[in-house]
Formats: sequence, structure tokens, C-alpha cells
Amino acid sequence: MSSTEASTAATFADLGLSDSLLKTLTEIGYESPSPIQAACIPILLDGRDIIGMAQTGTGKTAAFALPLMEQIDVKVAKPQALILTPTRELAIQVAEALQSYAHGMPGFHVLPIYGGQSYTIQLKQLARGAHVIVGTPGRVMDHLERKTLNLDHLKTLVLDEADEMLRMGFIDDVEWILERTPPQHQTALFSATMPEQIRRVAQKYLVEPREIKIKSATATVAAIRQVYWQVSGMHKLDALTRILEVEEDFDAAIIFVRTKTATVELADKLSASGYAAAALNGDLNQQMRERVIEQLKSGALDIVIATDVAARGIDVPRVSHVVNYDIPYDTEAYVHRIGRTGRAGRTGNAILFVAPREIRMLRTIERATRSPIAPLTLPSRADVTNKRVADFKAKVAEVLNAEGLDFFSNIVSQIAEEQNVGAEEVAAALAMMAQEGKPLQIAGEDPRPAPAPSFDSRDSRPRPGSFGERDERRPRASERGGDKPGFESRGERPRREERPARSAPSGDMVRYRIDVGRDHGVQVKDIVGAIANEAGIESRFIGRIALYDESSTVELPAGMPGEASNALKRTRVRGVPINLRPDEGRQDGGASSERKFDGERSFKKKSFADR
Repeated sequence: MSSTEASTAATFADLGLSDSLLKTLTEIGYESPSPIQAACIPILLDGRDIIGMAQTGTGKTAAFALPLMEQIDVKVAKPQALILTPTRELAIQVAEALQSYAHGMPGFHVLPIYGGQSYTIQLKQLARGAHVIVGTPGRVMDHLERKTLNLDHLKTLVLDEADEMLRMGFIDDVEWILERTPPQHQTALFSATMPEQIRRVAQKYLVEPREIKIKSATATVAAIRQVYWQVSGMHKLDALTRILEVEEDFDAAIIFVRTKTATVELADKLSASGYAAAALNGDLNQQMRERVIEQLKSGALDIVIATDVAARGIDVPRVSHVVNYDIPYDTEAYVHRIGRTGRAGRTGNAILFVAPREIRMLRTIERATRSPIAPLTLPSRADVTNKRVADFKAKVAEVLNAEGLDFFSNIVSQIAEEQNVGAEEVAAALAMMAQEGKPLQIAGEDPRPAPAPSFDSRDSRPRPGSFGERDERRPRASERGGDKPGFESRGERPRREERPARSAPSGDMVRYRIDVGRDHGVQVKDIVGAIANEAGIESRFIGRIALYDESSTVELPAGMPGEASNALKRTRVRGVPINLRPDEGRQDGGASSERKFDGERSFKKKSFADR
């Protein structure tokens, strides 16, 4: 095993990537390779195994994904690459990145598979054929055991965030998978740290790997206020317009999106809403790009919607706000983006839109910038209305101080006399006319804070990746096996304060019983982690958990969809099937049980068909 410090390369073209992939990288805004990409891509293209030690946010996804793409034969609709990730959120994120890199590969198909998603959906997609599988260890194991996933054509195996998989209890599952892969394939292991157990796995399953280490780069962003809004409750465009309207000291803004198409679509929508907005992307020639930037400088434009590559080198001092409408893939892109504001000694504002599954990337950005990013409260209808009214009053006051109003005063007097109304009513009518399609008072209702999901309607059902935050997830035990830590003997009475103190979930809750308890070495965090990962229910929506010797009870939102309920029925904690079912015990949460002759207690089980 040889170790190498990461080097740098001037361009992606220096790394040996194909022309079609280089073109795609330019289109999606990649400018130059990060250190981990510059070091890993040539080695992986050469077919060697590799160990990459790098933090999240350093661009490691592209470091293994780009060489992987070069090995794919689109004509063979079989899994040629398998990427293991510790969480569903990361699996989805990696799959999305691969899909974006495959823009120049018609017919390419990447499939994320993870717990909590319907087996039926995954089986159909697997039967259709996928070139790359991105999955969590537990679900990949399930498909291998069912023989619904075949790895005979595997060329590349990637272990992403191996230290996280160790921390979450998946390392045994990972080894089980590794033992069932073809002997001839390339393996890439990426980890922020290198615990001894991970190193043993690398020594056992990797062949003469090259080891690449990079130091996590940090950047201090001075004179820039950084805030984020977690996307929920309303459309991003509606939220954007509200934020832009009430932001203090707004002068001009650059809004970053991921694709050229998105720049045009968002520019058109903002223009239709009355904003002076234009798109800036790689399809514009140099003359047109310069024209857009000049208009932004002169004040003819107030908003430019841009991709990363198009915004390269923009230096417009009046840019008071940068909005990350789409979160960047890495921290370097984020620092580059927000550096477009706060220039020439001015204070800048950076606003970041974050989906729930992108929370961990937010935390990575905070570490990279050495500054916390505060949550932004979405302006209410009243806030926007008050701001519009204040702006309108200011314009009226400005006109009142101007000369030449006599002519218009006479017109108002004539209208009042002809219509037999007062001057105030005439002024009100003129004010209504002056709204110009942008009403001073916003209609509709404010989005309500997300309550505990009731799952009573189709629209309220959780979608894969919609619950939970990768950075805030709790560690869970392996779904299969694992050591059982020793516990001192306790009585049958549950400990009511197992869960950290916090506010109870709102909404109707149902108490369920599961077949794991203290005798199985189970802790509350194990149950929370398993439910959050398998059913996609965020931990704050999980109610009281009471641990007994041989079983436990847990409160969950009423009316869970069949998909989530079925996922939980198959879930294992500490290697034991939990057999989730409505609790039919005593009202105090104790178990209704019958005593065996050997003095042990066993619970009467009813099948779901019996209820």
C-alpha cells in the first residue's frame, strides 16, 4: 500500500478524461479539478485500487464517479458498478451526480436502492436494467439474498464514507457484500478517517491500493451574512420572491442554479413577476455575456440567474445578494459563488436553499467557511404586504415633493365632482390602478410549519429522502448481527426517560409494539435510527419509546402509508426482526403476557390477518 499526497491539475483535460465527459463537465459548471479529483482520477482510470482519505465536500463524488463513467458499456444493461453509501440521502445524492455526468451517454441508467422504498418499485427497475447501483448496505444485501441483484458483470466497487458505515454498524454488512463480488474488479474506498477496522477491510479486499490523503481546506468568508432556508411548505420560486422583496439593502443579486435550462426558466418567471432579470449561461457568446454583466453594473438588470461556469470572474460591486437556489456539489463552488457579493468593502448577503436531504452538505459548508449559517424565517404575507406598502408610500411622498402637480390636482377634482365622491376615494382608485399587476396586498395563506405527518392523504405521504437530515441522523445498529453489549438486569417496568427531553410530536400518534428489548442489547437510539432509515420518518416525529426486557413500545404518526409500515415490518434491530404491530397491551404500556412453566415471559402474537 503506497501513500501519496494529493496533487493538483490545471484542468480536467489534464487527467485523461474523454472529450464527451469533458464537454459535460463544462456544461454543468465544473472549472478545475479539486485536489482529491486531480489525484484519484488518473489512478482509477489506470484500473488501480485506491484509498481516498478526504472530508465530505472536497469533491470526492466526482473523484470516483468520473473514472467509473468511463468504464461503463451502455450496451450492456447489467450492473457494472456498485456504490455503497451509509444513508439513503447520500445514495440519492450520488445517483443524481452520476445522472448529471451522463448527459452525453444516451441510455445510461443509474438506480439508487435503499431501505424504506417499496421493493416492488426496486424490483421493476432492476428488471429493466441498470448500469450503476447506488445503495445502502442493508438493502443491497436483501437484493443479493433474493437474487434480484446480479453482480456478475461488476467492474467497479466503491465504498463511500466507510467510516460512517462503521459508525452506523454496517461494516459487517459491507464485508458480507464484498465476499460476494466477483474476484476481478476495481475497488475504491473513501473515508474521512481510517479506523483500524476500516484499514483491516482495505487490507483484506483491496489489491495493492494507492492511498491518497488530502487536507481539508477551510476558508473564512468575511463581511458576508450567510443564512439558509430549508425548503418546505411552498414552492422555491414563491419563497424566493418573498425573500427578495423583504431583504434589507437589496440592490442586485446573482442567483445560482445547476443547469443552463434552469437559468432561462427562472429568468422568465422572475421577469413575468416584474423583476429585471436575465439568464447567464454557457450558451451565450462572449458578447452577450458581457452585455448582461454590463446591464447588471448599470442598473438595467437587478437579477442575473447563472451557472457556476458562466459566473466565473463576475465582479460587480452593486451585487448585494447571492442566492444559492440550488445547493452546490462542493464547498469550493459555494465559496466561489458567495464571493460574488461583499466586494469593494461592502457587506454582502448569501442565501442558501437547502432540501432536507441536503442538510449534511450545509454542515460541511459551515465547517469549510468557519462560520455558522443561520436559518432564515420565510417572510409572511403580512411582511411582504407591509414592505410593498412602505415602498409605495415612499414613491408617493417623492412625487408629492415634486413640482407640476396642479394639472393632475384639477383632474382629481373633476373626477370627484363628476362621480360625486371624495378626493380620497379617487386617490384610492388611482392607487389600485398603480399596482401594475403587482398587488400591494398578497392573497392566499402562509404555509404552516410542518406538523407530524398524518399520512391521511396521498399528498401527505413521505417521499424517499424527504425525511431526516444526514448530519443529524442517529447511529443505528446493523440490520444483521452485531455484538450485543452487556446490560445489567432490570425489572419488567420500562424506563420512561430513555429518550432525551424534547417537545412531543404534534398530531395523532399510535403506539406500536416491537419484538426487541433490553435483553437484546437494544437502546432507544437503535430503534430511532432503524425507524428513521427504513421508513423515512424524521426522528422528531417519533414519539415516546419504552424499553422492556423482551419487547418495546414506540409511538408513531397515525395513518402511516402501507409502504412505510411494510418497511418497518421487515426491519431488524441488532439482527432481530422487530415485527411492528399495534400495541394491544395494558394502557400503561406494559405487555400483556402469559407465563411459561420455565418462568419466562412470552408475548402472544397476532398476525395482521387476525386483526
